[in-house]
Amino acid sequence: MTYETLKVVKKEGWAEVIISRPEVLNAINLKMVRELSQAMDELSLDDEVRGIVFHGEGDKAFVAGADISELVERKTVDALKAINAGLFQKIEDYPWPTIAAIKGYALGGGCELALAMDIRLGGRSAQMGQPEVNLGIIPGAGGPHRLSRLVGPGMARELIYTGKIIDAEECLRIGLLNHVHDDDRVVDEARAMMQTILKKSPMAVRVAKVALNAAVNTVDRRSQYVECLGQGMLFDSEDQRTRMTRFLERKKAKDS
Repeated sequence: MTYETLKVVKKEGWAEVIISRPEVLNAINLKMVRELSQAMDELSLDDEVRGIVFHGEGDKAFVAGADISELVERKTVDALKAINAGLFQKIEDYPWPTIAAIKGYALGGGCELALAMDIRLGGRSAQMGQPEVNLGIIPGAGGPHRLSRLVGPGMARELIYTGKIIDAEECLRIGLLNHVHDDDRVVDEARAMMQTILKKSPMAVRVAKVALNAAVNTVDRRSQYVECLGQGMLFDSEDQRTRMTRFLERKKAKDS
């Protein structure tokens, strides 16, 4: 199938999903969410695919975040649909291993997307964080609970409260990245890791993923609703609209 915001390339035993909106640093919009959800459904049913490597097109970003021009218009009712949260849960629940190869920015929703994957490899240019508080919102698609279980609640609180963006070495130090490689090697390293996994017993790997997800996913799924409810309240705030409008105006001035 052909997508507008993605490229899906079948390999021998696995697939590669390339996030492809390089003109906006691969920012997530509603079309991308829908297409990625459809791609995940199709890959889940494909018996010849036993793993997925994700990366962004270009060298500047894995996914720089949500498309703010769309986000600024969202209201409480949109947040309660849990559109991004549902997609990221689908990725986490995918029955085979997933690996993110990250170059450049993985911020906001882009960081949450990477958090939903099993393994994260970073290029030396990688920059990750949850800067949503700068826009008057929170990470509302699983960031609070996934980040907490990955780097610990104290560090998760620091990153979310301050909106701090951290580089590849700091991501590696706190466990946000598994490994760091040179930018021109990181995608190949992700492919090599996937090929190593494919040499193992398929059913053992699949059962291991179920067991690992059960071991780490101790958060009541209702917590996702709490995140979405909180996000909805913030979508309706004047502060959110002011901050996002200011962001878009600065971006427009920079691009002109």
